[in-house]
Amino acid sequence: MADSVRRAFIGSFTAAGGPGILTAAVAADSGALTLLGSVDGLSDPSYLALSPDGRTLYAVSETSQGGVAAFRVDGDKPEPAGHRVAVGGGPTHLSLYDGHVLTADYGSGSVTAVPVRSDGTLAPAASGVLRHTGSGPHSKRQRAPHAHQVQPDPSGRWAVSVDLGTDSVRVCTLVDGGPRVHGEFALRPGSGPRHLAFHPSGGYAYVVNELTPTVTVCRWDATGGALTPLAETPVLPHAPAGDAYPSGIVASPDGRFLWIATRGEDVLSVFAVEAGGEVLRLVGTVPCGGRWPRALTEAGGVLYVANERSGDVTWFTVEPATGLPRRGGSLAVTAASCVVLA
Repeated sequence: MADSVRRAFIGSFTAAGGPGILTAAVAADSGALTLLGSVDGLSDPSYLALSPDGRTLYAVSETSQGGVAAFRVDGDKPEPAGHRVAVGGGPTHLSLYDGHVLTADYGSGSVTAVPVRSDGTLAPAASGVLRHTGSGPHSKRQRAPHAHQVQPDPSGRWAVSVDLGTDSVRVCTLVDGGPRVHGEFALRPGSGPRHLAFHPSGGYAYVVNELTPTVTVCRWDATGGALTPLAETPVLPHAPAGDAYPSGIVASPDGRFLWIATRGEDVLSVFAVEAGGEVLRLVGTVPCGGRWPRALTEAGGVLYVANERSGDVTWFTVEPATGLPRRGGSLAVTAASCVVLA
């Protein structure tokens, strides 16, 4: 970065009035956010990922004709770096893996690989697409594949994609620049897996399910690239009275806690991670600080929640002994969707 000030990058839905991509300064003592600048040249930049050197930010364009774009973030305002590259329809997530940006394309049920040049910019065309197949029992949400997340595993050997429409997780590698399935692992039919977080040890993975408010504990074998579901646990202490759609999930860096955001109930669930990662125990829930928490990020003992419908990013300090978040403050961001910290 250009100076020692830590920065956060915030995505939003421009179709709902969001400002595009925001840059905010992060207070060293409290984690509080202060707006620095924004750029609105990309439609619906709903999810973001930062390059390893912290100089380039990548964003999906979550539209029916989906895309991905790169931005330089050396200053207070993101600056476009090259042109938007077309990917599958409705991309909801992206990550960096093996010299490529991978996008999870919810609308088209696919994973797309876009090469990254040595200077961090994107090649002018995608190099490969993996189209998921299958469906699930939910009559409205699972008629077709819906890739919702793709990320590398902790070993860096595998790319893991979570598909809400097929109730499965696919483990992939890149072959000739395109994603290829190594194995597909089934979760409970109708669960609707959305996102996955790995335990810091690398031996377990936790899949949050959107269509039933639960989290599935899985054993992860990085050597063989295999995911084994072990147990499914409710994310709420009671049956929901109305909508309850889990969204973001994040594990603490020390592996002691897991946090999950649930839209509709508008709460953060806190789990104690026990038995080396194999057991989750619900400690309690706290209000998310707004409405419709879409994404959750942890950095330096502070949790950041992008509350889409109330239009804010709220931050919480985490109580070290219990893992319970305590609200610190919020920054107004219309249609906030994602927070990434440099």
